[in-house]
Amino acid sequence: MSNMSNKEIAKFLLDAELQRKEVVRITSDKVPNLTVEEAYDIQEELVKMKLEQGHNIVGPKMGLTSRAKMKQMNVEEPIYGYVFDNMIVQDGGKISLADFIHPKVEAEVAFILGKDIEGPGVSGAQVLAATDYVCPALEIIDSRYENFNFTLPDVVADNASTSQVVFGSKVRKPEELDLELIGTVLSINGEIKDLGAGAAVLGHPANSVAMLANMLHRKGEKLKAGQVILTGGITGAHHLSYGDFVTGKLDGLGEVSFSVGE
Repeated sequence: MSNMSNKEIAKFLLDAELQRKEVVRITSDKVPNLTVEEAYDIQEELVKMKLEQGHNIVGPKMGLTSRAKMKQMNVEEPIYGYVFDNMIVQDGGKISLADFIHPKVEAEVAFILGKDIEGPGVSGAQVLAATDYVCPALEIIDSRYENFNFTLPDVVADNASTSQVVFGSKVRKPEELDLELIGTVLSINGEIKDLGAGAAVLGHPANSVAMLANMLHRKGEKLKAGQVILTGGITGAHHLSYGDFVTGKLDGLGEVSFSVGE
C-alpha cells in the first residue's frame, strides 16, 4: 500500500473533478493493490468531503449494470456511487462542456422511493412496492482518469464516474409500466445512437435497486424514502461534443433532453 491515506486519495480525485483535469488511475502508482472494498472506503471519504462542502445527496446510482459491461470489467456485481444536488440539470437545459473532462451520456430509468428499503435479501418485487414513481433520466458520466482508462477499484473510488444528471419531468407509477420491456432510444442531433430495453439492466431495473439495497446493507446503510435512484444505463455511453442536442425517449415515460454548450 502507498503511504497516502484514503482521505488524501479522495482529495486527489475530488481536486481532479473540481479542476476538470484528468489524472493517471490511482492503481497505476498510488495504490497498486487497491481492493474494491478499500475503494469504497475512499469513495466514502470523497462523499464526506462533498457533504462538508454543503452539497446534499439526491440518491445513490448504480453502474456496470449490463451483463456485457460486467463481463468487460470482469465483475460479479455492479458498482454504486452517489448523485449530489449540484449535479442536477433541468430537463431541456444546457450543460457546459467546460464543466467536464470527457463526458459521455447514457439513458436510464430513475426510481423515486416512497419508503425506506433495507437489505439483506431485498427482491425486485419489494423494490417496486416501495417505489412511488419512476422517470426517465440521462446520466452524464465523466471519469477523472486519463482516456477513461481504469480498473474496477479506480472507478469505485472515483464515485463511479458520476458527474451530472438530467431527470425527465414526467413521472409514472411503476405498476403502470412493464419496466423490463421499456424500449429506450438515445439520440444525438436527431440521429439514433443506441437502443435498448429495460431488461438490459440486470433483467429488470428494479433488480438493480434491490441489489443496491443489499450491497449497502453490508455497510450498515439503507435506501431512504425520497431518494431518487439511477438504476444504470439501458443504453451504452456515448461521447458528447459541443453543440450536441441529446434526447432519451423511453416508452411510456416520455422524453428527457439537454443540449451541450461551451
